[in-house]
Amino acid sequence: MAGDFAAKIKAYAVPMILFSLAMLYQLVLLPRSFPPSHYDVLGIKTYSSMETVKEAYENLQSKWNSGLEVPTTTEFVKIQYAYELLTNPIWKRNYDVFGIDEQLHVLEKVSQLYAGEKFSNIELPLLHADISDTEDDAFNVITSKEFQSMFQDSKPWLLQVYSSGSNHSAEFANPWKRIAALLNGVANIGMVELGEIQIAAYLAERKPTGQLFFRNGLPSVVAFPSGCKTSDCLIRFEGELSVDAVTDWFAAAVLNLPRIFYYSKESLGPRFLAKSSPHKVKVILFSKTGERATPVVRQAAKAYWNYATFACVLWREEELSVWWTAFGVESVPAVVFLKDPGLKPLVYHGSVNDSWFLDVLEQNKQQELPQLRSLTSEELGCNARGYSHAGRDTMIWYCAILAGRMGPELDSMRETMRRVQETLSKSGELNAASEDQHSITAAIALKNKRLTLSWLDGEVQKNYCFFYLNMENSYETCGPRRVPTDLPRLFIVRYERNATEDTVKVEKKTKSIWEFHQQEVDPAAQLSVTYNGSAEISQIIEWISNIIKDGDSRKLPFYRVKTPELVPEDAEPFWSRGQQGILSKSLGAKAKIQGIMIRLYDYLGDPRIGPALLLGSLMSFGTIWLMRSQQNRAFQSSQPSQTDNNDKPRPRERRRARNVSNNDLPPSITNLEPRDSYQMSLSDSD
Repeated sequence: MAGDFAAKIKAYAVPMILFSLAMLYQLVLLPRSFPPSHYDVLGIKTYSSMETVKEAYENLQSKWNSGLEVPTTTEFVKIQYAYELLTNPIWKRNYDVFGIDEQLHVLEKVSQLYAGEKFSNIELPLLHADISDTEDDAFNVITSKEFQSMFQDSKPWLLQVYSSGSNHSAEFANPWKRIAALLNGVANIGMVELGEIQIAAYLAERKPTGQLFFRNGLPSVVAFPSGCKTSDCLIRFEGELSVDAVTDWFAAAVLNLPRIFYYSKESLGPRFLAKSSPHKVKVILFSKTGERATPVVRQAAKAYWNYATFACVLWREEELSVWWTAFGVESVPAVVFLKDPGLKPLVYHGSVNDSWFLDVLEQNKQQELPQLRSLTSEELGCNARGYSHAGRDTMIWYCAILAGRMGPELDSMRETMRRVQETLSKSGELNAASEDQHSITAAIALKNKRLTLSWLDGEVQKNYCFFYLNMENSYETCGPRRVPTDLPRLFIVRYERNATEDTVKVEKKTKSIWEFHQQEVDPAAQLSVTYNGSAEISQIIEWISNIIKDGDSRKLPFYRVKTPELVPEDAEPFWSRGQQGILSKSLGAKAKIQGIMIRLYDYLGDPRIGPALLLGSLMSFGTIWLMRSQQNRAFQSSQPSQTDNNDKPRPRERRRARNVSNNDLPPSITNLEPRDSYQMSLSDSD
């Protein structure tokens, strides 16, 4: 018996589990998801009119005054709260349509405050309304007509869904002004009042039952990324509402902008200055409040990523001497630009205006002595595939390049070459007659943009470096470090273009099999000379002037080759590696798990789940019972049928004669049928 009972329990395990889940859902989970409404407290139907609410409250009040019923403090607070909420048109609309009841905490607070006292001692009214003032120009309130045409702009949109009777919306008015000011010029800002039912319903979330709701209440912040014109791709803000949180979320999730991190005096050197690329200008923003960088600054950090790197520092008065000694910063706010080694930091004190900051950044995006890279070779004119920095009409130009591995030796020579460039710039601004004739040629070439001074990382650009410094000891300058000391070298490249070839359009022909292995040469001819003198500024200037004078006056060979490509030195930033999922359907694992958990939580309030589980348990129970009944019936009927077949006599076998003659058979067959053969009858089991 015990074995049969265990077998039945095992067979009916699934229906029992489904039935238990159905009872748990109906008796425990569902009542929590659907607590008694304020209409139930007053004893009236849901969505009753305000007149019905007032009539029900007056009936209860008459009973209290007559002494027929004396409510407890908790009961009175619930009834009074429901009456005040449902007689306010705005609160009633928010509660009926979107289920918003943001002052629910008043019930518990008042009940605890007046516990044990008479209900007549409770101070009324319980609820107070703060009216939101949206007449300010900073609040762009959007109506239904404007909503249809607002997506014509390519900028993203940030919208706040609010209610004029919401206390939380009124408290968020000033932070919203600040957010609108920070995002000015970067995004469009707007507000939608819940009275615009059609727009509010379009922006709201929907429960499985069809109920519209805002998960975090009001105000609710949503964003439409650039190119998004439907609610399928809008992004909702899920965190705590604050200026810093909303702007950071919008900049990172919607605009896809990089974050600018804060550093202390201990971490600024090893974590920022030491790890930043040597060719980039370091921009340090000093702040006293500790707020994140504005979206405009972060957008500038993204736009100028190839030229500059950014950091923020929280200002403390006790660290004044440190920042004054290091950068010359004496007050905040301040912006510091660190450019070439040995160059004094460029410091700007005072509040930062967005347009002013962008102008200053554009002026200081390059180092005084720029680095020759794949990104800057065309701009500097140090590319045999391009043209001079002076323009396409210039046929001969020069590029003086300092090559070496990163280290103190290269930094020292970079400072020397920067002073050479500074000296030539000053010489070009003065009268040529008053200057030394040894420097005037190079100064004029630099002024006319026929001469460019730059530096090259010989370790990263080893192929390019070995191509021009093709000598026995070039390993001291180019390629990986092999010796303890490095030797930076200066060389100058003379570029020359053929005016006839540039004007005549050469038709592209298909290469033959004999020409296929040959590489195409660069359009500009190149001749390079290496400097072997001292590090004196005057000698370097004289050498450059002599090279330019000789290259302009003599007819030199027109020698063209294929120059090695410059290697990109910076990895792609995270925001350039394809779309970040704003409009893409691909989400990260964390976002997927979070979305699944939210959906499961929403489905816990679906009243259809309990009956579905109960129906599933009944159907599975019936199916299992029917299958077990058929198996038992088949087993019981199979045993007597086998005994009957054994006792039943076999029918007489009938021999079959074939009307075939022996003459028609092959010689190997002698009999029509074997002897003693008979037809066997088949039993039911067979």
